[in-house]
Formats: sequence, structure tokens, C-alpha cells
Amino acid sequence: MRNFRQLEIWKNGIEIVKQVYILSQHLPSEEKFGLRSQLTRAVVSIPSNIAEGCSRNSEVEFKRFLEIAMGSLFEVETQLTISQELNFFSEKDLKNIFELLNKEAKMINSLINKIKHS
Repeated sequence: MRNFRQLEIWKNGIEIVKQVYILSQHLPSEEKFGLRSQLTRAVVSIPSNIAEGCSRNSEVEFKRFLEIAMGSLFEVETQLTISQELNFFSEKDLKNIFELLNKEAKMINSLINKIKHS
């Protein structure tokens, strides 16, 4: 069993959650049960799946949870892009979070590849 708290991908995932929650507060109130709800559920799923994967006994299972985390990350990126297209956020508003998401995607992908080749 791995200690997920020591993984940079988990720590970065927590930072992404914090940033998205701050951003989501600026969505219109009519999006409370729509985009905001979907966005916050998806973003919480990123570090949650990394943590859950750490509890698994096999590398194959751990890799599967990392893949699920990556799917959630892409979901968050898509929802933020939709928010930008709907003019809820500007490109400037999302620059930092997109950089964090890109960094996270690279780290998750790197770990997946490391597991595949071990």
C-alpha cells in the first residue's frame, strides 16, 4: 500500500480542487445544480481516485485508478472550456488552472507509463 499523501500528483490534485472551488463560486447562481455541481464533483474525483488507487494491492489496479483520475481531469478541462465559451470566465481567469491541469496530466501519464513498463 502506497502513502498517497506523499505523491506529488495527489498534492497537485488537491491544489486543483481548491482552485476550481474558488473559480466555481463565480459561476452564475442558476448553474448551482448544473455546471458548478458537475465541475466540483469531477475535480474532487481526481485526487480521490489517486488516493483510492494507492490502497490497491496490484499495479494493474493502481494504474486503472490513475486512468480514471485522468478521465476526471479531462472532464474538468472540458467543463472549464465550456464555461469560458459561455463567457462565465475569461482566458486570463483560467490560465493558472489550465497550467495546473496540464502539469497534473503529465504527471499522471508519466506514472501510468512507468507502471506499464515495470
